[in-house]
Amino acid sequence: MILPIYLYGQPVLRRPTENLEKGEIDIKELVANMYETLTAAEGCGLAAPQVGLSKRLFVVDGTELKEDYPECADFKQAFINPEIIEESEDTSTYSEGCLSLPGISENVVRPKTITIRYLDEDFKEHEETFTDFKARIVLHEYDHLEAHVFTDRISPIRRQFCKNKLTNIAKGKTGARYKYKR
Repeated sequence: MILPIYLYGQPVLRRPTENLEKGEIDIKELVANMYETLTAAEGCGLAAPQVGLSKRLFVVDGTELKEDYPECADFKQAFINPEIIEESEDTSTYSEGCLSLPGISENVVRPKTITIRYLDEDFKEHEETFTDFKARIVLHEYDHLEAHVFTDRISPIRRQFCKNKLTNIAKGKTGARYKYKR
């Protein structure tokens, strides 16, 4: 089932998230719905707050990016209760967008390498290190679990340039090409 994506201005995007407990919800169904929603919106990552849930869960699917980022060819997974345990000092800059902020993209500086601990859909614990574009996707979605959006990470002057666009999204003057909720 395709879920509506919550747009900038929705309080759930700025609310702290809570860990998911095994058996609390049908995690397999939720993850499947999030993947379906992500595919329909043509994105590469989607966090639970973006579909209205203040839970520590996000999904990524970089498989469509394989031509430009071959390392993403098989990068499709769910992250439950993730925790970043290490970030490199080495950084990279890349223009990011977000399904919750349609029509906005800005250069964001992020660590090139991260190590993250998380649970999979079977609540099995993993610890993995990601680099380059995989790390960027994970960090972008992880930010949603910390009640941040990518524009929080840009310079104050760039944020000022985005202010009208963000206001228009929050006031419902800007929509999206996919199913959304204002």
